[in-house]
Amino acid sequence: MAILHVLHVFGGPEGGGNALGVVLDGDAVAPGERQRMARDLGYSETVFVDNPAAGHVQIFTPATELAFAGHPLVGTAWLLERHGYPADVMRPPAGEVPARREGGLSFVAGRPEWAPRFSWHQLGSPGEVDALSAPERGLEAFWAWADEAAGRVRARVFPRDLGIEEDEATGAAAVVLGAELGRPLEIHQGRGSLIRVSPRPDGLIEIGGRVE
Repeated sequence: MAILHVLHVFGGPEGGGNALGVVLDGDAVAPGERQRMARDLGYSETVFVDNPAAGHVQIFTPATELAFAGHPLVGTAWLLERHGYPADVMRPPAGEVPARREGGLSFVAGRPEWAPRFSWHQLGSPGEVDALSAPERGLEAFWAWADEAAGRVRARVFPRDLGIEEDEATGAAAVVLGAELGRPLEIHQGRGSLIRVSPRPDGLIEIGGRVE
């Protein structure tokens, strides 16, 4: 029987964090059953670990499989380390994703072209972001500067085409915004989530935060 670990990734000072399901013994769930299980669980993503020592994983939303996703890889790397695995490289279908832990936080680094094709829209103020209604379809993301000098961003993300009405914290979208703005960011998303973003010299965008 598969054991499901439930994590919260990218929690901020006032709570938040995106729920994540992780099955460390991925072999216990047949490949043909994984999408159905992810749909039944209803988390924004569910991860199946096929080789914990090497970091080989599959990632599913309720509607589809993803080649790369941020909060699932951040959370799974954290969980693998707690179970005694190196977890310094995660290997989703997109490619090799460097991972590290520092100061109680977990980080991964990815390429913006690996992410689903989110459409980012800049608004004039955090209040405008808060007042949004969910679009009916698409992969729509909205942001505004909360403090441009400090790199603080207020954001909401609506990945309707992935089977998610609104995401509490979206690491892959944060990779895209970090690449577009080209600077370190603190993205405050959803009800209280916090994603730290930092472009690296090698072209990867690192994202990280708290995992519980």
